[in-house]
Amino acid sequence: MSLPAKRIKPKERDTVLQSLRAGVVPRLGLQHIQVGRSAEIQALIQDLDRIADGGSAIRFVIGEYGSGKTFFMHLVRSIALEKSLVTAHADMTPDRRLHATGGQARNLYAEMMRNLSTRTKPDGGALPGVVERFVGAASLEAAESNQSVEQVIHLKLAQLQEMVGGYDFAQVIAAYWKGHDSGNEQLKIDAVRWLRGEFSTKTDARNALGVRSIVEDANVYDMLKLMARFIQLAGYKGLLVGIDELVNLYKLSNTQARTANYEQILRILNDCLQGIASGIGFVLCGTPELLMDTRRGLYSYQALQSRLAENSFAKSAGILDTSGPTLRLAQLTPEDLYVLLRNLRHVFALGDPDTYLVPDQAIQAFMAHCNQRIGAAYFQTPRNVIKAFVDLLAVLEQQPDMQWTQLIEHVEIAPDLEASFALETSEDEPATVNSQPVPVLQDDDELAAFRL
Repeated sequence: MSLPAKRIKPKERDTVLQSLRAGVVPRLGLQHIQVGRSAEIQALIQDLDRIADGGSAIRFVIGEYGSGKTFFMHLVRSIALEKSLVTAHADMTPDRRLHATGGQARNLYAEMMRNLSTRTKPDGGALPGVVERFVGAASLEAAESNQSVEQVIHLKLAQLQEMVGGYDFAQVIAAYWKGHDSGNEQLKIDAVRWLRGEFSTKTDARNALGVRSIVEDANVYDMLKLMARFIQLAGYKGLLVGIDELVNLYKLSNTQARTANYEQILRILNDCLQGIASGIGFVLCGTPELLMDTRRGLYSYQALQSRLAENSFAKSAGILDTSGPTLRLAQLTPEDLYVLLRNLRHVFALGDPDTYLVPDQAIQAFMAHCNQRIGAAYFQTPRNVIKAFVDLLAVLEQQPDMQWTQLIEHVEIAPDLEASFALETSEDEPATVNSQPVPVLQDDDELAAFRL
């Protein structure tokens, strides 16, 4: 396989290597290390094209811990930005949910708006730029039609007023223009704060902007739909929403809280599949337990189970079906991992084949060592393997007198067991490990038994 001759920027190289050594997905340089999964990527590209045409899409990306879900989502985000879409992403945490009554849903929305990205601002913070683009286009149109800018803004936003919360949304955009026109920076800041969901009380919003509603737990999804329509009016193709770590919903101990969040997912799923939503798409990442556990997972909600069930014909034939809402990430093959390690070597050398620290023989020996240590898991969930290989290259770079043959046997590698031992308890459900009940020990009990 011939590697590209194009040199790699030091900034991209450092970002990729530092992120991989920390076990996280890099924000830059994804194209240098992407391997395999062409069918899945092609399916998501079709979704992005559908969103750009004014449609909607939703995908549940399912894979084991360390299998590359987050990497896949960031890769799709980068493709969406190239297609002139706006992206918003956030990780689900105990303080961020799709449905809540204590501000957790608003926290999720606020995080998405902080991470709102465009092609010119791929690292987030693009919301003021989107509003400026809309206002600038409105001012140009007003100059051509001999109308006031405020009239043009209200005319362009008239279609939003038919949606839930659309009237106040239009008022906030008009307030931003007033601040822009009069030089009132505080009014512009307040308008952006409202759009980001940073107002905690309706009284503060009314005093600052004259509107009677704010972004709150009950209307987060409605606000996302409004934002998608507004983004289209600003001249972009649509909005792609990415939510990672959806497994945190599965970990909720309260049954009612889990069910309420699953109902919100069902609402989003129905809107996207029925074509009710416009110019918006969702990529939700989770584990197989989140999807298939009939006691706590998405399959515990019958309406979701019927909509997310896999194609029985494709499953029985061992074929990957990428047409449904559930997209299972295919495991990397040893050949894919070999290409990935070669790409990492290429990135480490800044794209210069003459400065490679190890030959192809070293990569083969490294993979054989990993296979002996942890078996087939080394290429199925490759996060720890990648980290170990980058660590190996770092040592060789710092110690040029050492040979790779001296280090291979000392590489420590273990299967990815993230969250394998998370205990979940509730008032009506026993503690579990990997969905299996375990005995509860009292404070004065000693360990009597342990089972994996």
